[in-house]
Amino acid sequence: MTQTTEATAVDRTPPKPRRTRIHRAWFVAAVAFVTILGAAAFRSLPGLLIDPLHQEFGWSRSTIAAAVSINLALYGLTAPFAAALMDRFGIRRVVAAALTVIAIGSGLTVWMTAPWQLLLCWGLLVGLGTGSMALAFAATVTNRWFTERRGLVTGILTAASASGQLIFLPVLSLMVEAGHWRPAAVTVALAALAVVPFVWLLLRDHPADVGLKPYGAKEFVPKPDPVPGAARRAVTVLLKAARTGPFWLLAGTFAICGASTNGLIQTHFVPAAHDHGMPVTSAASLLAVIGVFDVVGTIASGWFTDRYEPRRLLAVYYALRGISLLFLPMLLAPSVHPPMIFFIVFYGLDWVATVPPTVALCREQYGDDSAIVFGWVLASHQVGAALVAFVGGVVRDVSGSYDMVWYASGALCAAAALMALVIRRRPVAPVSELGAVG
Repeated sequence: MTQTTEATAVDRTPPKPRRTRIHRAWFVAAVAFVTILGAAAFRSLPGLLIDPLHQEFGWSRSTIAAAVSINLALYGLTAPFAAALMDRFGIRRVVAAALTVIAIGSGLTVWMTAPWQLLLCWGLLVGLGTGSMALAFAATVTNRWFTERRGLVTGILTAASASGQLIFLPVLSLMVEAGHWRPAAVTVALAALAVVPFVWLLLRDHPADVGLKPYGAKEFVPKPDPVPGAARRAVTVLLKAARTGPFWLLAGTFAICGASTNGLIQTHFVPAAHDHGMPVTSAASLLAVIGVFDVVGTIASGWFTDRYEPRRLLAVYYALRGISLLFLPMLLAPSVHPPMIFFIVFYGLDWVATVPPTVALCREQYGDDSAIVFGWVLASHQVGAALVAFVGGVVRDVSGSYDMVWYASGALCAAAALMALVIRRRPVAPVSELGAVG
């Protein structure tokens, strides 16, 4: 009787998943890396198209920059809603749909003949698509699949955008230089579509879907139930987080981060260098080199974030970035020289090194809602980027130079360094508990 009972008990025990040498979380992270890399292809294009579109259609640089601004703003504003949608419908469905929207928006640009079409395709559609799989996507994957090495994984996934820039910029710049910006847009569309099968077949929403614990977890974590009301939840989390000081400091520093990277360098570096007589292909190659060192700097920043105080890391990153921007106007020249190469390497190491410590601070301050909170912080990043992308075009049209924009951005980075240092260290209650506290 005892043997039968024991056998029955054994039979009722759920089968344990097979142990593998490499945890499934690393394969999910790899798919997420490839996904973000594919979406980054479009983000490599805007700075290359300002001059070709200006020459072909006669559109002002400020008009073209307005489309870039819409794209950058939506990239950020969509992120928190996308994070909530991933909680409701799953990561795989949201990301596959986002990649498809990117491909449609980029592909339709080849037929545009009016500025409003540029605003619709380049600004609205691609902005919504890229925003749905922005860094909030990386934060969601990291939070669900990892309890250890989160800083490192965040750095690796953040570096995917730089890797996409590294891969696509040289190819796209050659196409544009040859007078063929439309094939460049089609290349971006095909790159986004090519990633969809990988997402659908290989990406999984939660470790529980395959019977695993998150990487580094000591206990099995059940998959949470779908959260209804994605839009309402995203807004609720924002309203509660906005009652806390750290949110505004994180949002402010990240807005300056976006202004000094995506809005400034990624959008205006190529046309600014071209103003000084540098060929477009040479300027684009320098941006690609930034991508090389961005990968190194971001992964290293993730490693540092696992070991050092995130606030101090942010202060150092912003201070160094501000100093480098103040020197840039003196470095622009018709040819590439050693001081410019030093700037490119230095700036590349610092490009998005701010992301891992910012994600870590969001996680520390807001717990389970940190992915959505980071989505809103990312929104501020992109609003800052959008503002400077537009203002940069206006300043260039009015003054004939970008110098004022470089200097102003350098000063803003100094302010961001000070803001990072005053973020309080004491963790607050998760956002879900703030309503009861307040």
